[in-house]
Amino acid sequence: MNNHLKTITNIIFTSIGLSVILGSLLRIVGPIYQKNQSNRTLTSANKSKRFQNRESIQMNKYLLNFSFNENKIDRNFIRIEKLITNWEAHIKESNGLEASCFFLSLDNKTYAEIKSKDKLSAASSIKVPILIVLLKMLDSGEISWDEKLILSKEVIGSGSGWMAYQKIGEEFPIFEVATEMIRVSDNTATNLLIKRLGGIDELNKSFNKLGLRNTRIKSYLPDLDGTNLTSTMDLTLIMALVDNGYLLSNRSRDIFREIMSKSKTNTLIPAGILSGLGKETDDIDYHLSTKGYVIYNKTGDIGISYSDTALIQTPYNSRAFATFIVQGPFNDPRSAELIRKLSAELIEFLDPNQNARNTK
Repeated sequence: MNNHLKTITNIIFTSIGLSVILGSLLRIVGPIYQKNQSNRTLTSANKSKRFQNRESIQMNKYLLNFSFNENKIDRNFIRIEKLITNWEAHIKESNGLEASCFFLSLDNKTYAEIKSKDKLSAASSIKVPILIVLLKMLDSGEISWDEKLILSKEVIGSGSGWMAYQKIGEEFPIFEVATEMIRVSDNTATNLLIKRLGGIDELNKSFNKLGLRNTRIKSYLPDLDGTNLTSTMDLTLIMALVDNGYLLSNRSRDIFREIMSKSKTNTLIPAGILSGLGKETDDIDYHLSTKGYVIYNKTGDIGISYSDTALIQTPYNSRAFATFIVQGPFNDPRSAELIRKLSAELIEFLDPNQNARNTK
């Protein structure tokens, strides 16, 4: 009996000892295993991030080739000849109008252009690069988003907007000024920002640093004589570089999209794309959204020059960018109509499933 009791006692103590040893081993090995697993996860995530960064850098290099190394354009993007032919037919029918066009699909790596480097009157489309310069200064800490700008007589601009009718000396936060510059194309808001960004000469230097070779400001807005210049290539590429994360932080890129989404005028590229989808209606943005499209755009209109530049989010989860500038007789309704016709032609080239056939 004593021998049996001794045996049982030894088994119990042995089990307890093994449990203690096993627990100690788990406390040692467990964290090591978890650390290794964590390291594997981090390594995998870092590899994925590095791959995405390489993809982004490569894409941005492709985009910059358009501006700085024209000989390499065709190696990186496919030129859509059919779209260019369609555009040329519409332009030929619009006798007396001068048109410049640029279309770029990042996801499909395709493009089309007509006179895309011509320096033409920018009208209010100049407000897009102004917004980008502002957001770059926000990223660098040179400007505070809630900084107050003081309304002065020198920046009052006629035409669109409501700030011109406020009391001299009134203060507006930069976030409101920037939003109104795009939302209702407020000319006084634009002039406030031009002044805050260092004035016309400094702003032109900033444009040059961004790679905008054909974009220059000579006058405060509204610039009815059309002295402020840009090109469809400049506007399209700067929109693409911003959206691709090359120029702005993620935070400022989100602000850019948010402000661009508030633009009230949708009667040019958005209306044209909706027309290309086979629908004519006043409620343009809603009907585009029901078909899977969201368009962030900024128009310009000084009578002798009409323009629109846009980021097009498609139902295929892809992005495309387009800019059109049409110059002609003062307030000629054919100018706006031509932009709508040129925009309508984009539809079949936004679908990646048809892309291979349509580029030839």
